[in-house]
Amino acid sequence: MKVSVVIPVFRDRQELTRLMAVLQELDSQPYEIIVVEGEGGEAIEDLCTAPNCRLLSSPPRRGEQMDSGARTACGDVLWFLHADAEPPPESLAIMRSHLSSGAIGGWFRFAFRNETCWQAGLLAGLVNLRARIGVPYGDQGLFMYRKAYRQAGGFPWRSLFEEPPLVRRMRGLGRFVPVQARLGVSARRWKRDGWFRRSLKNRLLAVAYMLRLSPEKLARRYFGRG
Repeated sequence: MKVSVVIPVFRDRQELTRLMAVLQELDSQPYEIIVVEGEGGEAIEDLCTAPNCRLLSSPPRRGEQMDSGARTACGDVLWFLHADAEPPPESLAIMRSHLSSGAIGGWFRFAFRNETCWQAGLLAGLVNLRARIGVPYGDQGLFMYRKAYRQAGGFPWRSLFEEPPLVRRMRGLGRFVPVQARLGVSARRWKRDGWFRRSLKNRLLAVAYMLRLSPEKLARRYFGRG
């Protein structure tokens, strides 16, 4: 299985620098890495010089960025990573084994990288519980067969809550379930805003989305940009 990594970025140069180094240290290399820069972001051309890396440009809507990357991908499997992700070294082998067992896709367990405080452990556990009974989000390293992604219609072109429609359709197509391996996520926003204050803000946004408030209006609150 050839794995295409799709990374949406917007003013994420520092985090992308770190992720690109992590990807180079994986036990095996992805077929291609597609970085999709939101227009108006930082210059990152120098970070995408590897032979298997391509840089695309898109309006800074995360759903559109990921869908644009997916549509140009040539691999059998799509793996969507946020710039602040830290996947385990054996990620590709884990995904290939998972898909070979009959799943059409899945996601990794959420974990805060380099954080051992009780707040990080508690919140990570709650995120993983929510993903099982609800919807996993993009910071959990969603992956799936490219054919299934296309059959499900891809990500909607939104800035926020682009995952729920796709995940629901994927679950209707086949087994879309998690792997046990953990994917590290930066805790910088939680430490900046407060562990529980940040999580409460995220839950309130999710409730507002379920009440059918516009994802674009909610995105402006989340990202703090127009």
